Amino acid sequence: MVDVEDLSLVGTHCPYCALQCGMTLQVRRAEQGQAMVTVTPRDFPTNRGNLCRKGWTCAELLSSPERLTVPLVRRSRSEDLVATSWEEAIDRTVTALTALQERYGPDSIGVLGGGGLTNEKAYLLGKFARVALRTRMIDYNGRFCMAAAATATRRAFGVDRGLPFPLSDIERTDLLILVGVNTAETMPVLLGHIERMRAAGGRLVVIDPRRSATAELADIFVQSTPGADIALAQGLLRLVIDAGLVDEAFVAARTRGFDEVRAHAMGFWPERVEALTGVSIVQLRAVVEELRRAQTTILLTGRGVEQHVTGTHAVLAYINLMLALGRVGRPWCGYGSVTGQGNGQGGREHGQKADQLPGYRSITDPCDREHVARVWGVDPEQIPGPGVPATEILTKAGTEDGVRGLLVFGCNPAVSAPEATRVENRLRSLDFLAVADFVLSETAALADVVFPVTQWAEETGTMTNLEGRVVVRRKALDPPPGVRSDLEVLAMLATALECRSAFPSDPAAVFAELRRASSGAVADYAGIDYERIVTEDGVFWPCPSADHPGTPRLFLDCFPTPDGRARFHVVPSSSADEAPDVEFPLCLTTGRLLEHYQSGAQTRRIDPLRRAVPTSYVEIHPATAQWYGVTDGDTVRVRTRRGSFVTTARVTTKVAEGTLFVPFHWGGAERANNATRAVTDPESGIPAFKLSAATVEAAARMSP
Repeated sequence: MVDVEDLSLVGTHCPYCALQCGMTLQVRRAEQGQAMVTVTPRDFPTNRGNLCRKGWTCAELLSSPERLTVPLVRRSRSEDLVATSWEEAIDRTVTALTALQERYGPDSIGVLGGGGLTNEKAYLLGKFARVALRTRMIDYNGRFCMAAAATATRRAFGVDRGLPFPLSDIERTDLLILVGVNTAETMPVLLGHIERMRAAGGRLVVIDPRRSATAELADIFVQSTPGADIALAQGLLRLVIDAGLVDEAFVAARTRGFDEVRAHAMGFWPERVEALTGVSIVQLRAVVEELRRAQTTILLTGRGVEQHVTGTHAVLAYINLMLALGRVGRPWCGYGSVTGQGNGQGGREHGQKADQLPGYRSITDPCDREHVARVWGVDPEQIPGPGVPATEILTKAGTEDGVRGLLVFGCNPAVSAPEATRVENRLRSLDFLAVADFVLSETAALADVVFPVTQWAEETGTMTNLEGRVVVRRKALDPPPGVRSDLEVLAMLATALECRSAFPSDPAAVFAELRRASSGAVADYAGIDYERIVTEDGVFWPCPSADHPGTPRLFLDCFPTPDGRARFHVVPSSSADEAPDVEFPLCLTTGRLLEHYQSGAQTRRIDPLRRAVPTSYVEIHPATAQWYGVTDGDTVRVRTRRGSFVTTARVTTKVAEGTLFVPFHWGGAERANNATRAVTDPESGIPAFKLSAATVEAAARMSP
């Protein structure tokens, strides 16, 4: 029997997606200092006492036999990684960084962060890059997922917050439209909100190239051609205008630029849109009829819309539709983007992003630079200017005009980056690579130095969920001996680099500094502290003072633009920039699964999840399969102009004829991103993961 003093209950949050579901960890301390951790759901506003399969099993990684517990170094390129001391790991890193910067300049060192890092880590990582290293070359893996929506909402509304309203608003809206969102697999707990909406009489429309698990739940499912979102949104806007559904009073009082958008939309008559999108006129009119009946509407986009070279314009096209209807800035209405990573929101607010300082401050604005420099104790002139997107850092790494050394915290680009074979080669060509992780990910396996760092339940820190709600993930147990937190690693490196600015390793001290740095900014955390977060079950930013209630709903009175009005944008007519041809006649698109998360570095190491879906697969329509001589269960190679991967065929009508769908959670020969494109949306820098011209080869025909 375990003594009461050996048992603790800790309220915290899930380590995975941006719902940040509430949970309680029951920690039993057994003999030899080992801890047994049991997860139970907590009644938190996003999950209402529910968890998904990943959440239920998340504690298993805490005791994984693959856990890193000592630093690793590669003493020569021909040798394997071997265990070493922290002193040697830090010394080797600082020696390498210093030598490269002395030879090639400050920007020869790059820093990549992740959307799973706490706000404290994201903040300190941005400060470390700009103050300790004085490099411009910092960005984060949120560039791969949220960048298009972030750019579009800042242009349209003046601010980027994934959901500018609480998630509970979904339950009271008349109509929910999901575009390129498969929440049944990526955020299954969110379905509870949708079920309550439908129980109250609300309706669900799903627009997606794939008949996903979410599409199966829809009142109306619209199966569009991959990459056709701009034409589809323009066509819906044209029909809304024709039906007299434009809220002229809202448009006149609270927006600018509609006349130009109205004129442009007239060029998208139903017959043209049907030809461009593959969506019938009957279905187009059915969606507009749903809009006519509804008094309130929420429209959410996901990666299916955003991960294209036209991603920003596609999001703007859907925002135009919602603004024309007057269904923004009202309760139970609005446009939002479903943030994927656990701290994808906070991670881009506080300094990891190439062009931003903490609080969404601009790195080019003199007043913003002066404010942050004052908090950091440096001259504003010492803060470098804007850097480049993560994709560019990776694709140029190790070249004459790219970074020569790279620090990676909290991401696994060897699996998650587009054109992954090329990225892996670029990582191998670096003069120096250091990775901080708690398992030997595919990226860590390429490193010269690996720092073993703490996991979510072994440290305290804040996260900002998809609603803009700041929560605290609390420490429940000590990490294994020899493991340090990312904050400690950054503090050790800064000290060894003889940086004079403070780099505290205590998360509360870092958060206090973050609050000062964000004070007065768009994402203002000044009025938020740990005690208040716990007491109120999260606090919504902006929250400029301790007596401010926080801001669950943005835009009720005005938009944070210079004149308080939202902006319409004329969206250029554009088609897919890599259309299928004779050599590559199919459309390849990628996505996520219920059982796995991001690059799979965590979930592929959890037995129940690995057993549920142990390998990759590609979905292929029966007619397409027959044409290519593929049968269900065959080993196949999917090939594009960039590269190929080997996987197993699943013949299904979930995808349209001529479309291939593959999850991207695996590395090695199954790595789907071998075949995706590093070309990016020029507005946001997001890669075009969701559309590649492809072909498929059955096992019998596969070339060596």
